[in-house]
Amino acid sequence: MAAATERADELVREYLLFRGFTAALKQLDAEIKADREKGFRVDKIVDQLQQFVQSYDLAALRDYWSYLDRRLFSRLEDMYRPTVNKLKTSLLRYYLVHTVQTGRNDKAQEFFLKQASELQNQAEWKDWFVLPFLPAPDSNPTFATYFSRQWADTFIVSLHNFLSVLFQCMPVPVILNFEAECLRSSLVQEENESLRHKLFALQAESSRMKKEEVEVEQAVMHHKLPAYVANMDRLGDSELDMTCSQRGTAHSLQSRGGFLSSFLSQSKKSPSRPAHPSGASPTQTSSMLLGKKESTNHQPSESVTWPNCSSALQSAKGKEGAVSTKDGKSHFSGLAGESSSLQQRQKRLQEHGKERKELLSKGAFQGQSAEKKTDISTAEMEPCSELHAEQAETSAKMPASSAEAVGVRQEQPFIVLSQEEYGEHHSSIMYCRVDCSGRRVASLDVDGVIKVWSFNPIMQTKASSISKSPLLSLEWATKRDRLLLLGSGVGTVRLYDTEAKKNLCEISIDEDMPRILSLACSPSGASFVCSAAAQSPISHVDFSAVSSGRKSMSQVPGKLLLWDTKTMKQQLQFSLEPEPIAINCTAFNHNGNLLVTGAADGIVRLFDMQQHECAMSWKAHDGEVYSVEFSCDENTVYSIGEDGKFIQWNIHRSGLKVSEYHLPTEATGPFILSGYSGYKQVQFPRGRLFAFDSEGNYMLTCSSTGGVIFKLNGEEKVLESCLSLGGHRAPVVTVDWSTAMDCGTCLTASMDGKIKLTTLLAQKS
Repeated sequence: MAAATERADELVREYLLFRGFTAALKQLDAEIKADREKGFRVDKIVDQLQQFVQSYDLAALRDYWSYLDRRLFSRLEDMYRPTVNKLKTSLLRYYLVHTVQTGRNDKAQEFFLKQASELQNQAEWKDWFVLPFLPAPDSNPTFATYFSRQWADTFIVSLHNFLSVLFQCMPVPVILNFEAECLRSSLVQEENESLRHKLFALQAESSRMKKEEVEVEQAVMHHKLPAYVANMDRLGDSELDMTCSQRGTAHSLQSRGGFLSSFLSQSKKSPSRPAHPSGASPTQTSSMLLGKKESTNHQPSESVTWPNCSSALQSAKGKEGAVSTKDGKSHFSGLAGESSSLQQRQKRLQEHGKERKELLSKGAFQGQSAEKKTDISTAEMEPCSELHAEQAETSAKMPASSAEAVGVRQEQPFIVLSQEEYGEHHSSIMYCRVDCSGRRVASLDVDGVIKVWSFNPIMQTKASSISKSPLLSLEWATKRDRLLLLGSGVGTVRLYDTEAKKNLCEISIDEDMPRILSLACSPSGASFVCSAAAQSPISHVDFSAVSSGRKSMSQVPGKLLLWDTKTMKQQLQFSLEPEPIAINCTAFNHNGNLLVTGAADGIVRLFDMQQHECAMSWKAHDGEVYSVEFSCDENTVYSIGEDGKFIQWNIHRSGLKVSEYHLPTEATGPFILSGYSGYKQVQFPRGRLFAFDSEGNYMLTCSSTGGVIFKLNGEEKVLESCLSLGGHRAPVVTVDWSTAMDCGTCLTASMDGKIKLTTLLAQKS
């Protein structure tokens, strides 16, 4: 990351010089020179800490560590907070040991004077207050380990590794991923090129093999006799012997007409002549005939000879009376006794009359030589074989592609491991949120009932409370995750301890702005924002306002306030332009430097929390903004509005729309639950309407029967539904997706007071 940052700085310098922004370039160089993060160079950060230790500058050491904690460590999850605390303790001990080793007991005593109020209540520092007064602390069993060279080296290496891993895992802006994306793109192009060459080689090999298979099939097909000839398998042995004899005496390349005339002349001149030469049996003659057929490459002319032979046999049958029957070896002697069988064969031959006529019509071309016939036959065979190969290749490709397409559709990105139901509420849910650790859930219904419950290993209610005044908002505190912030409808914010099961304090926000619509606690836990609004002239249970098409909420005034979590005092009030308006939803980014809000006037505002001012704002929706969230890389924000649109916005360019999708009414509200006798319960959106997975590729939304997970794809104009969680009989009004554990936990809460907890396992591609 350090190399990418240095490269990005150089690119920005080059760009500023190109544009002539010399003042900006000077300011950039000055800020880079004073950069306390040292360009994300871990070695330089560690060197800076060691320099403060060696110069006995305790104030600078504490200030620099506080900066690192505020800038870097605050974006970590709560499970890493003990590690950060241990590193801080080790750093202070490293400083203290250095003062004793160098003989500066005055600095050691000064350390305890300045740090006494902070360290005296910590058990790990209880034995260290005596350190400045020990004559030989390095030989004391309690402190001997810390005075060894091995402990100091181990601490420096641990700190170095921790910062390295932190910089590798932290999200970075797009400009720092430029070189990595270029390298990845070039690697993908090279891989595509190599795969393309492999594909061409495989296609050529496949085409060659298929052509060989087609040639073999064509050769096998020419070995087979025509269908009408196969029905002549009951001819008498005498007829077959006679046919073979006549074909053996004729020239192998003689035309069909010449063969027929020679056959008839032989039968007339010497009817008593044997059909096969002397010394050759009928079986041997048949073998000679088959060998001759193979040698002529199975030309069509050979297959045409068979109907001519049958015609000749019929002619011979008609002249049976004129033929001498004295010779016992004559093959025509058995024809008279087989007249009935010949009639049956004639009927079978008539069934194949069309094929015989076509083949006999081709026999009229008597002047063609056998060589010319072979060329024509080969030329006709090649296109047929090529066409057959193309058809076979196409038919082989189509099932594979269709099977592949079906396989893609059946693939699911998540596996549902379990789905449990929490049914302690008896009215519609307004809020349902998982804490930062992912171990507990806080839920709030319209009757003011608050439930804090855990689900691992079993579902169990930890705390329950009923509010006398109506509650409108709920949020977990980030650092002390046992605390809940509750916003009421009478202008108060309550801090509730879920373990002690009591209210720690209750503050009054503004009597003129009694409705606390939204609460958001910064990741550092030092402050929280509170959205207060005046009473709405339209009741949120008035169904006529919905059915008539009017806005669910008029342009009521509101305030956005920043409060200190420890002192519970107001720090400032944000300026809302063009006029004070009710803020419906709020969300911080990972480090609390940015705050995004959605208001009743349809405007999304982005606040700089370091300068405490609005950095940009734009008209996002026609009507109210119901829910806003930062994307995973925090370069964009998503919003859902009253117009039913789910829009992604670029935060680097005000009002630049990255993508836009239309959601059904059941996902955006207002939510309607119908009952008997025309009863209808209407609830306007309060809690979170969508939530992302750990990588920001999938989104969970509301529906009439349960949560629905969509795949986010900026290239597509329609959201792709990946998984329907189901399980509800009433409309789902708020969702949450916790990724603190290895298995993602989806929460869907509905208007009948049921909360479904679905545990998902992501399938890695």
